[in-house]
Parts: sequence; C-alpha cells; structure tokens
Amino acid sequence: MKGDRARAVHAWDRSILLWDVYFAVAWLATQTMLLGAGHPGWPVRATAAGLIVPLVPWYMAVGRRLLCEDPPDERRARYYLGVALALFLPSAVLAGETRILAFAVIPQCFMTLRMRGALIAVTAVNVVPVAGWALLWRPGGEDLFVNALSALVTLVFSVVVGGWIIRIIEQSLERAELIAELDASRHEISRLSAAHGALTERDRLAREIHDTLAQGFTSLLMLVQAVDAELDSDPAQARRHLALMEDTARRNLAEARALVAGGAPADLAGASLPDALGRLTTRQEAALEVTGPVRTLPAGVEVVALRACQEALTNARKHAGSSTRIGVRLDYADDTLTLSVRDDGCGFDPAAASSGYGLAGLRARAAEVGGTATVRTAPGDGTAVTVRLPVPAGMASGARSETP
Repeated sequence: MKGDRARAVHAWDRSILLWDVYFAVAWLATQTMLLGAGHPGWPVRATAAGLIVPLVPWYMAVGRRLLCEDPPDERRARYYLGVALALFLPSAVLAGETRILAFAVIPQCFMTLRMRGALIAVTAVNVVPVAGWALLWRPGGEDLFVNALSALVTLVFSVVVGGWIIRIIEQSLERAELIAELDASRHEISRLSAAHGALTERDRLAREIHDTLAQGFTSLLMLVQAVDAELDSDPAQARRHLALMEDTARRNLAEARALVAGGAPADLAGASLPDALGRLTTRQEAALEVTGPVRTLPAGVEVVALRACQEALTNARKHAGSSTRIGVRLDYADDTLTLSVRDDGCGFDPAAASSGYGLAGLRARAAEVGGTATVRTAPGDGTAVTVRLPVPAGMASGARSETP
C-alpha cells in the first residue's frame, strides 16, 4: 500500500501512457529520418535502423516497468540501459540521424539511475556517437565542429534538465514518505483516540455504577440483614424495612434504565436539584439546608452535585457509624454551587482511603465540570466533604432559601 501511495505522487507514473506515446514518437521520427536520409548509403542506414528496432520491445518488456517502480531497482536499471545503449550507440555512430532517439534515452537515464550513474550514461549518449561518427566517416572540419557543438549543447542541456528531474524525484519520494508517515500517524491517532474513548467511557460507567447501582445493592444488603434480625422481635419494623427494600430496588432499576439510555439520573427526572437532594437525604436520615437563589443549572452541574451527595452520604453511613448525625448544605451563589456534607462520626485517615472509586471518583466528577472536591477529616474528628462547582451567572432565580 505504501508503494502504491508513493507512486501516485510521481508525475511520470500518472502519465505513463503519455510517456509511451513520447517514446513511440521519438522512435518513429528517428526511423523516418534514417530511412529518408541521403547519406550514408542505403545498406548502412538500413543497418542503423535495424539496430534500434529491438528498443521498442525491450522498452515495453523492461523499461516501462522500471519507470513505474518506486524507486527503480538500480541493478536492473543498469542492465536495461546497458542493453539499450548497446543498440543505440552503434546505430548513432553509423548514422547521425539516430541521435534524435537520444531525446527518449536520456530522460530514462535520470529517471532510473542515481545522479552519478545518470551523468556517466548521458555523457556516453552525447559523446560516443559524435566521436565514433568522426572516426568512421572522417567528416570535414565544419561538419565536425557543428556536430561536436551540437553534442556539447545537448550534453549541457541534458545535465540541467536531468538535475531538475532528479530533484523532482527526490522531492516526490520525500513527499511520498511524509504522506505515508502522516497516514500511519492518522491511523495511530485514530486507534489511540478510540482506546482513550473506550477507557473514558469505561471509567464513566464504573463511576456511575459505583454511585448508583452499587450503593443501592449495598443498601439492599444492609436492609436484608436488618429484616433478618427483626422478623421475630419486631415484625412491624421488618415490614417497614421490606417496603424500603422495594423502594430501593425500584430506584436501582430506574437508575439502571437511565444509565443504559444515557439520560439524567432517575432522581433528577422531572425534579429540581433541591427536590432530588431532599428525597435522598430523607432516605438517608440526613438534614438538608438550601441557601441562596435556587435556579435551574446546567444538567452536568446538577448531576455532579447529586452524585457527590450520594457518595458522601453512603460513605458517612458506611464508615461513620449508624448513630452519626449528617448535615447537607446546598448553597447557590452567583457563579458557584457549593455542596457540603458533614458528619460527626469517627472520621478516617485520607491517605488510607486513596484507592477505589469513592473519593477519587468524586474528585474526577467535579473536575469534569471545572469544579473541585475537598475532604477534611481525621480519625475521631468527623468528616466534611465540600464540592464547589462553577455555574453560569445571571440565570433566572427561584426561591431564595429553602430548608426541607
């Protein structure tokens, strides 16, 4: 595939048929000039014309493939041009008209050989025919001067144009390599982007499951244990816990459906953030205080606040003790929404709780919307979780203060 892309940028590869036509026209013009010339004699001209006849099948069988290679094989190029020159040079020595074919041979030297080899071959194409022709036919001084001058001009022109061809080839190869590298980089970026997207989505789902389904199942497990202990001693309380288990299971099912659908959390569906937090704190037997101008905020901010409160309340009930008092405060400011969850429980060592999706997930959620999450705690000194989230200023205000 890389070779196909590389060849596509070469001008002669895109127009190889035009090059075939050019070669055919040069060959036919040479044959016409040879057969129509008055000197040397007919047998010599026929011999010269016969020598260059094999150049056509030789070009079609070997030379054309070389011109399409990227880059041409150096050893095969030498072999091809060696045979071509072995046919061309004797004919050009016998009859000067054959030199017209040099306009088709010289470009092939630069297109298939490196600079040094091309210059040697081009020099032979321009010098050997004139030198051999002069030794064979002993022309007059004027004819010799004209032919020598013509060969010199052709040689200089060939070197200049050939150098330009070599530079075009080198630039084309460099461009082909850059295109191949760019294509490989694009594929690598696409692969890494897909991998990063999958990792991000997996991390998001892990946080969602931890903050919703896992916590619901934990609550169900604790309620099952409570019901098991109350069945004989307090059937009424057991029935209340069974009703709570049913409610928890329904909420878990709703959260699972919302998670699959990619919609808003079930608690926020058709409700304001204070209402959702009010239901959450009631279930968790915590006190909620709402201050500031209550207003509708971007969905991402409200989801982060709700999930942060769920995580903080779950941790408080799980680690602080069943008798712990928990207070939740939601403060609406002009450009900030602040959620604080405090308990007077046993506290913990933050360094020992750095793993898992709990506190790390809480901080990651806040960072997604440009906010921060801090935890202040110490063994025996309770825990305070504070989440500050930036919100657009100047949005429509609702009630200025609520305390469910």
